[in-house]
Amino acid sequence: MNMINPTIQTEPVAPSIWRSPAFMILLGAGAVMALGNKIYELALPLILYDFTKSSVIMSAMRGIEFLPNLLLAMFIGVIVDRVHKKRWSLTAILLQIVILAVLYLAIENGYQAAPMFYVAGFMLMTFGYAYSNARVAMVKHSLPQALLTPANASYNFVTTFISIAGPVLSGFLLMLPKMHEALLLTAVAFSLAFVTLSFIRTNEPVRAAAGSREGFWKELRAGWTELRSNRLLLSMSIAVVFLNSTSGMVDTTIIFFAKDELMLSNLELGIVFSAAGLGGLAGSLLIVKLRTLFPVGRLITLSCLFTGLTSILFYMSHSVYLLAGGLFLYGCFETISTVSIWTFRQETTPYHLIGRVSGITGSIFKLGMPFAIVASGWISELSGPRTVFLITIAANLLIFCGCLLSPLWRQRESS
Repeated sequence: MNMINPTIQTEPVAPSIWRSPAFMILLGAGAVMALGNKIYELALPLILYDFTKSSVIMSAMRGIEFLPNLLLAMFIGVIVDRVHKKRWSLTAILLQIVILAVLYLAIENGYQAAPMFYVAGFMLMTFGYAYSNARVAMVKHSLPQALLTPANASYNFVTTFISIAGPVLSGFLLMLPKMHEALLLTAVAFSLAFVTLSFIRTNEPVRAAAGSREGFWKELRAGWTELRSNRLLLSMSIAVVFLNSTSGMVDTTIIFFAKDELMLSNLELGIVFSAAGLGGLAGSLLIVKLRTLFPVGRLITLSCLFTGLTSILFYMSHSVYLLAGGLFLYGCFETISTVSIWTFRQETTPYHLIGRVSGITGSIFKLGMPFAIVASGWISELSGPRTVFLITIAANLLIFCGCLLSPLWRQRESS
């Protein structure tokens, strides 16, 4: 198994991520991008609902976010491995700014067709993924392997902190004179990220001339070969398919459960869901220490168990306090699992293949989510949301048992 690969350094080894200029620029740009993403992800469905008054159309808008990962991630990964990461990232951000500006102008001039929103949402998510894939490669290129865990934890901390502001942002957007002005706010945020990222110095290695490259499909096959040779990452990817499916079921059901059974107001719902964000912050702080105590495979396995057990709290919830406690633990364990997977993928993948492996695993991770989300909706409708929680408890226990029998648990040494 290919456990450790050499990392190409662009600057002297920094004793801390906070002393790496490249990482600080990536973190700053990433934080601004996360804020912009949160604004338009909230705004687009709200704008569409305001025009159509259809919850079905609004829900379809939310479903668009899964498609780029499912359909395009592995192909984007091949392209990212071929191109200059900084220029690619700047281009992806610039295209998002253009799309937001065009969408704003179209709405301002009275064009409000739902297909326009679907196309714009799909393209925004596609270029957003194109940027995030290249960001993973630039982080690996900019830091020594020993600093990848604190780097990913810090990035997750910042983006989670921003996600906690979701209820606040929703209230702010609802107060705007025109809802679609939120699109301009996002464009401004992305413009700031564009300027910030333009200052990064990556010194990326020069790729071979286009004529000497392998064909597109051969390069994609090389990514699959690398993933298959890394048995631990392959085992993680299979586990994450099922973990993301149960996570999608919980995420979809918990809102309906809080509104329908606990009868929470929108304000109470926003406050309670901030507990998940706080749990994510706690997980981001804990992960660096935990990686020194446990191999990454065992961290994934244990977090799978504990994430599943939090559904017991959801099932038992008859008060806002128990629900908030469950969401806090859920956010914490999910973050530990997610950061561990991100970091291990960066640590064990060669730089020239990082885009392809990230893209392929990104597609794999989302394979089960659409089916699980649809199933959870029907189960909630026919049997109630507590049945969904029972199913996720059983499913996570089965996933945990599978992980115990896989290379994830047999891994003895930290990577």
